[in-house]
Amino acid sequence: MDNPQNQHTRRRLRHLAWLLDSSIRLPGGFRIGLDGLIGLVPGIGDLLTAGLSSYIIAEAARMGVPKSVLARMGFNVLLEVVVGAIPLFGDLFDFVFKANERNLRLIEGHQLSPRRTRNQSRWLMAGVIAGAVALLALLFYLIISLFDWVLTRLAG
Repeated sequence: MDNPQNQHTRRRLRHLAWLLDSSIRLPGGFRIGLDGLIGLVPGIGDLLTAGLSSYIIAEAARMGVPKSVLARMGFNVLLEVVVGAIPLFGDLFDFVFKANERNLRLIEGHQLSPRRTRNQSRWLMAGVIAGAVALLALLFYLIISLFDWVLTRLAG
């Protein structure tokens, strides 16, 4: 994985992640990036930044990062886009979460400790899937309960 081409790619991705997540210094030392600012533009802003974030994932795939780590990277971007769509709170979340820098750390973590990074990503994604299934089951149960309640009230 660590050939000169991959080193060059990682440098480019590091710069892009910095630009998107931490390139602007605010008073007090907090840093924000263009991702959060572009995300302030309703509708198109979040889609544009998701595209830039997806470029980092595509480059990671080209560099040979395993699917479990790519899935985790995709989840980071998806989380930032979904939460980022919530007015005001989502914009603040964009400034704090920094999905691109998280994803860059995953790429670099894979290079330093491939097995550990892959296993951590597998466990995290298994937890996310289990949580999503549990949430869907709860939603299904609530819909069935509501339907039952309405039918009981209508039947008298």
